Amino acid sequence: MRKIGCTALVVGGLMLVALFVAIRSWAGPGPLADPVNVTIAEGATLTAAAQSLEEAGVIVSADRFVMFSRVLGGNAPVRAGEFEMPAYVSQAEALRILQEATPVQRFVTVTPGMPAVIVHDRLMENEHLTGEVAVPEEGSILADSYSYERGASRADIVARMQGAMDEALVELWPERRPNTAVSTPEEAVILASIVEKETGVAEERRMVAGVYSNRLRQGMRLQADPTIIYPITQGRPLGRRIRRSEIDAVNEYNTYSMAGLPRGPIANVGREALEAVLNPAQTDALYFVADGTGGHVFAETLDEHNRNVERWFAIRRQRGEME
Repeated sequence: MRKIGCTALVVGGLMLVALFVAIRSWAGPGPLADPVNVTIAEGATLTAAAQSLEEAGVIVSADRFVMFSRVLGGNAPVRAGEFEMPAYVSQAEALRILQEATPVQRFVTVTPGMPAVIVHDRLMENEHLTGEVAVPEEGSILADSYSYERGASRADIVARMQGAMDEALVELWPERRPNTAVSTPEEAVILASIVEKETGVAEERRMVAGVYSNRLRQGMRLQADPTIIYPITQGRPLGRRIRRSEIDAVNEYNTYSMAGLPRGPIANVGREALEAVLNPAQTDALYFVADGTGGHVFAETLDEHNRNVERWFAIRRQRGEME
């Protein structure tokens, strides 16, 4: 009996030691020397997730990880997505990350005034996205930053961007002020796209919108340089000065050769530009020109505007930009 009792004590002691070693292995530092991101596929099992962790060097053994997880890690399923694993992360913490942590969020940004062709370029060049997508309709996207996870569909992101624009118009259009010069949400986007391309200082958006609203109401030509460039490059930088022949060109965009709005937007716009067009500044100004600081100086009369233009030319000559 004494021998059996001693044997039981030894076995029990060994089991306690094994349990202690297992728990220490489970909760202790892992082999990962540098942080790494691990992607878990949609619908992946615990075994498949463990294999991904082993391949990334987060754990030593996928089989051991699965065994420990089922005994010590609870019953919560692993989640799909891209997860950041810190250096020397323990097996216990690695499982917690897969079960509870928010997947890594990435962002694609459409800046105000970005044309559809460049939005398309950015989406197609992004190696973390999947699938093909056509160039979106110009002006259909709300300029903003959009989060996504690795493996997201380009088409789904474009749909979210376009949905955000639809929602913005539904919200903002009923709040338009009587002095707006546009009569439909579509016209609001067109004018806002010109405001975006002509405004380098955010605080000037409403003033620029006020000038263009005045010109539209009086039947004056908008004479916005970006509308000359758009049919030539589809919104990409021209890379040179505008030619006289391009200023005189007659088409459905060039606001030097036609009165009214272009046939469509010349860029994608942000919420602030839409708000400016729907609530333009109360002003009698009909003209504006660069002031040399990134902003503009505004004028009510052509004589005043011509003087402002001369001052701008003088600044450019001082800079060596003109002879």
